[in-house]
Amino acid sequence: MSNEEPKPTAPPPVAPKPPAAKPAAPAAAAKDAKSVPRRSFLSWMTLAWAAFTASMLAAGTATARFMFPNVLFEPPPTFKAGFPNEIQIGQVDERFKSKGVWLVRDYLPEAGGAEGIFALSTVCTHLGCTPNWLEAEQKYKCPCHGSGYYKNGINFEGPTPRPLERFAISLGDDGQIVVDRSRKFQQEKGEWTNPASFLRL
Repeated sequence: MSNEEPKPTAPPPVAPKPPAAKPAAPAAAAKDAKSVPRRSFLSWMTLAWAAFTASMLAAGTATARFMFPNVLFEPPPTFKAGFPNEIQIGQVDERFKSKGVWLVRDYLPEAGGAEGIFALSTVCTHLGCTPNWLEAEQKYKCPCHGSGYYKNGINFEGPTPRPLERFAISLGDDGQIVVDRSRKFQQEKGEWTNPASFLRL
């Protein structure tokens, strides 16, 4: 019989524990890290597309402006207003109100009391509205702020600070009245005595 003591047996190896679910979190973070640049890329692409579209629209607008310039088609400042005998004495002719002109035939102190015609501006000297000729009241009345003018254009009521302006007027070679709206005459400056501001008949 052997006196050898039995050797202690080694404990059975312990199986390693399965790793916890923590590695899943880094994987999700890596996934998020990949998706952020993609979103950023899409945002940049959207911005780039918007900028490109805006630049193309601007270029198209510039081309259109070049091809079709912004021109104001205003009527010429000088026009023919018919013959003097078409206007009766004491009458305010409103045929050319759309052109900004009333033609008035009357006896004019500036013409030595002689009969004449002058072209009166239809623009109120207060704030630029268009007065109306009131035949029954024999005055121009501004509908905006109540300014009133006599037939000759002199102001007498309301806030208007000065008379209406006159335009240059003459007789053409064909006998028609010619009104030149590029030349104005102001009564308060003594310009109504200028022979170009009225047509002596």
